[in-house]
Amino acid sequence: MGKQVVIYGASGFIGGGLAGMLAVEGYEVIGVSRKGEVSVEGVSSWVKPEAVDLRGCAAVINLAGAPIDQRWTEARKKEFHTSRVGVTEDIVARIAALPAAERPEVLLNGSAVGFYGDGGNAVLTEEAGMGEGYLAELCDAWEKAALPAQELGVRTILLRTGVVLGKGGQAFEKLMTVFKLGIGGRLGSGKQWMPWIHIDDLRAAMVFCLRERRISGVLNGTAPEPETNAVLTRKLAKALGRWEFLPVPGMALKLALGGFGGFLLASQRAVPAKLTEAGFRFRFPTLDEALRDLTA
Repeated sequence: MGKQVVIYGASGFIGGGLAGMLAVEGYEVIGVSRKGEVSVEGVSSWVKPEAVDLRGCAAVINLAGAPIDQRWTEARKKEFHTSRVGVTEDIVARIAALPAAERPEVLLNGSAVGFYGDGGNAVLTEEAGMGEGYLAELCDAWEKAALPAQELGVRTILLRTGVVLGKGGQAFEKLMTVFKLGIGGRLGSGKQWMPWIHIDDLRAAMVFCLRERRISGVLNGTAPEPETNAVLTRKLAKALGRWEFLPVPGMALKLALGGFGGFLLASQRAVPAKLTEAGFRFRFPTLDEALRDLTA
């Protein structure tokens, strides 16, 4: 494998730390950003999306996508689609325009466990089918936009991530804030499964995927032991030395956040079957271990 990696979203929470890891591994990292030059450790140079040249690079990692944790208005849905499906379609078109010998070896494309919709208590490996709802449809379109790269001879990985826990990440910082204020409580019944992953494990898994040529197709980017929302809430409160507050009623969530509020009540008991089978070792396989690290 060559030594140049192009990262879309290299200035984001996941991409920034990933660039540093890849640089340590000896890769030259090219960051793609509409803002142009950004200060991110590990990124050797920056290019705007319209000027990207993927010729001969080892891998393309696509982490682009507008934040989904907000009310899903029609305008925002258009932004969600453009920043995910549109960007992916552009990447694949650029790959298709290259001679076969100069195409990237790997396309690692973002997706999310939202693909599974509300899976209830069923254990969701990568073999599980598509669920129902807006987010499932968005993820499906996102993945379908990437799949033509596989037909072009590029090893293609569709990384379905869960809730990413890490200092500086939106999900974790919001959780920390509400619990430190003493107002954190379970969402709805709390029985819904929440697939999570420590940020260090997610980044390490992505580097692992670049090296392991046998890995392709759908990959769950989640920890081996998902937790229900009620258990996650209780463990986080304990880790922070705070009391659990009253639960947030499901109806209140939907009224406040619309479609995203409904998604927070959906259950995805997703597990990383393919990563585990491939021999990837999680540093933080359990929530207790992850929280000890993140709240230290």
